[in-house]
Amino acid sequence: MSAGGARRGWVLALVLASGAAGAAEAVMDYRVVADGIPEPLAARAGDAARGRMLIAARESANCVLCHAVPDPAVRFHGDVGPSLAGVGARLSASQLRLRISDSLRLNPATVMPSYYRVEGLDRVAAPYAGKPILTAQEVEDIVAYLASVR
Repeated sequence: MSAGGARRGWVLALVLASGAAGAAEAVMDYRVVADGIPEPLAARAGDAARGRMLIAARESANCVLCHAVPDPAVRFHGDVGPSLAGVGARLSASQLRLRISDSLRLNPATVMPSYYRVEGLDRVAAPYAGKPILTAQEVEDIVAYLASVR
C-alpha cells in the first residue's frame, strides 16, 4: 500500500472512531415543549469553543455545508440553509437544541438532518440505524456556540 493510501486509511479509521463515540451512546429521551427542548441533553454544560470547532468541521456536523457562519476563519460556506449570523439573538438555547436534535419535528420537509433523533427516520444506511449523528455533549457544545453568536 502506498504512503498516501495508508494515510487515507488512517484518516478514515480516525473519522469512524470519532463517530463511534456518538454511535455507542444511548440516546436519552427528551421532552419537547412548544418549539424547544428546555433541558440539556448532557450532564455537562456545553462548551462554545468545542461547538465552534464542530460547526466549522467538515465531518459529522458539517454545518458549513448548508449554513453561512459569521466567522472569518471559516471559508466556503453553504447557502441552502439560513445564515447563522445572529442566531443566538433570534433563538433560545431550548429552540436551538430542538433544531439541532430533531429538525424534522419542526419541519417534516427539511433537508437538515436530525442530529440526535434516531427513531422514525427513513433511508438510513444499516450501519447507522439507531445511532445519533452527534452525541448529547456535542449537541450541547453546538448549542453553547450558537447561543453566543449574536
